[in-house]
Amino acid sequence: MKLKAAFATIALAGSIAAVSAPAMARDTINIVGSSTVYPFATVVAERFGANSDFPTPKLESTGSGGGLKIFCQGIGTNHPDITNASRRIKPSELELCASNGVEEITEFRIGSDGIVIASSREAEPMDLTLEQLFLALGEKVPVDGKWVMNPNKNWSDVDSSLPNKPIRVMGPPPTSGTRDSFNELALAAGCDALPEAAELSEDEHSAVCESIREDGAFIEAGENDNLIVQKLIGDTSMYGVFGYSFLEENADRLQAAKLNGVAPEAELIAQDKYPVARSMFFYVKKAHIGVVPGIVEYTSEFVSPGAMGPNGYLKDVGLIVPTRDGLMALQKKLEAMPNLTMSELK
Repeated sequence: MKLKAAFATIALAGSIAAVSAPAMARDTINIVGSSTVYPFATVVAERFGANSDFPTPKLESTGSGGGLKIFCQGIGTNHPDITNASRRIKPSELELCASNGVEEITEFRIGSDGIVIASSREAEPMDLTLEQLFLALGEKVPVDGKWVMNPNKNWSDVDSSLPNKPIRVMGPPPTSGTRDSFNELALAAGCDALPEAAELSEDEHSAVCESIREDGAFIEAGENDNLIVQKLIGDTSMYGVFGYSFLEENADRLQAAKLNGVAPEAELIAQDKYPVARSMFFYVKKAHIGVVPGIVEYTSEFVSPGAMGPNGYLKDVGLIVPTRDGLMALQKKLEAMPNLTMSELK
């Protein structure tokens, strides 16, 4: 009863908010954003469409950054209702939303994921430190005390213990939340392990430690992690960067490198013991609630025990689900639908 009352209150508030933003009617929820969150959101959307009186939501995989940019363009049914992200919204993106009248947004953290360095099961297994990974993929690396364009061609150029074969890594484009998280959690952490990084200014650190080389060693694959999977299966000299769920789906064909001696496993990722673990999110545009039907109900399905509980269907498809307390907090957030504030991001 409490949740139903909250739905009614939210729907009324959404209807009032949308009066100032008339647009053509739309009866299908429009969702954009992360390619990593996309498989999970798709499963929820299909269940929601099959088991409710609402149409199945329309989803588009645009990448986290691309999705937030589209989401923040304005209010009205020609703009998306929800965006998925494999990283948290940035202050600059929240400012963009506000500048376009998107001032009421609720954030839902839906679980954990890890970024893996994967290869075909036929390839030579890799055990990398984050420092070695940075020296392989960073745009600039230190040589004799100076930062120069990366000269390393083979993995063995980075460390003689690594395979003597060309550095070839396929991964997501700059619009992807996976790319953002990889730059921050893997590359920057590896850069910080180098003594030369301590001498960089804040601006230099961002420019140097989070920049991937563009000389062909790193190959952008677009917002399609399945494409990377297919390339790895057919090429034993290639490595790929994507979310843990894609590794789990293809565990019979792919393997993952250890990073800092730790293999990507669900329990270790959930406990933040895997060095490239991250959180995943979706964001709801509150002004669209009550205008586009089913937004609160779809959100309720996503954060339900049947979906995100310890035996939920999202765990079956690879989501590292929240703890019991975390799930209860999500359900309380659904009842209240609090506005995300800038202070929460700082």
